[in-house]
Amino acid sequence: MRNLKKLALEIRIETLNMLSKHGFGHVGGSLSIADAIAVLYGKQMKHDPGNPRWDGRDYLVLSKGHCGPALYAALAIEGFFPREELLTINHLGTRLPSHADKNLTPGIDMTTGSLGQGVSCALGMAMGLKLQGKPNMVYAIIGDGEAQEGQVWETMMIAPNKGVKNFIVMLDDNKQQLDEFTDNISSLGDMCRKAEDFGWLALDVDGHDADAIDAAIDKCKSSDKPGFINLNTIKGKGWPEKEAVLGNHAFRGAAFGGVDEVIANLRKELAAMQ
Repeated sequence: MRNLKKLALEIRIETLNMLSKHGFGHVGGSLSIADAIAVLYGKQMKHDPGNPRWDGRDYLVLSKGHCGPALYAALAIEGFFPREELLTINHLGTRLPSHADKNLTPGIDMTTGSLGQGVSCALGMAMGLKLQGKPNMVYAIIGDGEAQEGQVWETMMIAPNKGVKNFIVMLDDNKQQLDEFTDNISSLGDMCRKAEDFGWLALDVDGHDADAIDAAIDKCKSSDKPGFINLNTIKGKGWPEKEAVLGNHAFRGAAFGGVDEVIANLRKELAAMQ
């Protein structure tokens, strides 16, 4: 069986490496979803790096599109494009822009970045596949700040009403948004209870426990309801000095100070798992 913890470490290493080399990027939220991305690409999602548009694939909509670096890292590790291409992120002519773009990057299923809209598109995909009688799963990853958007709640209401059970939404509940803690701006309350009230199978898990995430996805797949997984995460996970502190949404220039040591420590941890 593939080592999902190892894959998550690789994703964090590649994410920090590409963003620090570029000198700017969305670090905090990219690091907090590394474990979920690892589970999806390391075990749960059907995908073919040699044929990114394969009809039999499962779909992922990274609604919090600014965290594309974590997804790019996973795609490169899986072989959708060469790893060295990660260092072109946000450069002129790159296939790896700041926010996920399906017209540029192999393996991206939906262009995202306007927060709140991605999950609506993911629901549309799931409904379309259901109408065609296809078994493909659709996953959406949303942020907790993003969950303050009205379109998210329209999706929460519509999916159960339409019997869309090939659909799993994962909330990156890292307790922060762009410039503040989420509770200080607009608290979400008990998201699992709200999802259940709308008719979803709702599960609350440690978002940095790959096995727990994997088990939650399995449970959602076996349900006759759409699945909602609340990932309890830490923004900036993997960079100890930057974890759960304000100002870790996006870094520029000097804010990357110390990153080489962080990457080296992650590489040592990875080597110990070989």
